[in-house]
Amino acid sequence: GIVGVFGYGGGIVERYADVPELFPGVEHFHTIRVAQPASKYYTSANLRQLMALWEKYGSGMTNFHGSTGDIILLGTRTENLEPFFWDLTHDMGQDLGGSGSNLRTPANCIGESRCEWSCYDTEDVCHSLTLHYQDEIHRPAFPYKFKFKFSGCPNDCVASIARSDISVIGTWRDAIRIDQAAVKEYVAGNYPANGGAHSGRDWGKFDLTKEVINLCPTQCM
Repeated sequence: GIVGVFGYGGGIVERYADVPELFPGVEHFHTIRVAQPASKYYTSANLRQLMALWEKYGSGMTNFHGSTGDIILLGTRTENLEPFFWDLTHDMGQDLGGSGSNLRTPANCIGESRCEWSCYDTEDVCHSLTLHYQDEIHRPAFPYKFKFKFSGCPNDCVASIARSDISVIGTWRDAIRIDQAAVKEYVAGNYPANGGAHSGRDWGKFDLTKEVINLCPTQCM
């Protein structure tokens, strides 16, 4: 069978038991996908409200997060879908994510909000494209699921290469910048190595060529 909420073609994965007479408790056990915020940041108040909704309308069981993103709410009956959807969108201002042959909810790393390596604002890009492609997220437009992921740097913490169809990965485009004055101070011993974590140990004379230049993996210096 196919289930959903009015006007949407995605966000709910239908589950019916083939033998409901043997398992009446799970004759309906639909999964609801709730769109995650950029970088998956939540407040405790938001999570409590969402879990209270799920205790009211579903099994109370959840999965943070699904393999392709979204809050996964596991197990509810068909007649609970519309009331849950109404409360989710009207009381909480949250929406369903993508499922089936839809654009899956875009996902991103924590970007500039918490990471010094991020080369662009992953949260802004992810949020903007999520709003732009709402129709494709909620109404099937493809022969198979399709996914954007945004990583702020080549570390690819959100696994965009492995788990998406379009990976957006930030890279450094400028020339390498070297503060020569700071290098001289470091070599002279005025800046403690490793923030002073190795203080009190004799490491010998600092060899800039051996310990910095020759260890550069791209030989850019």
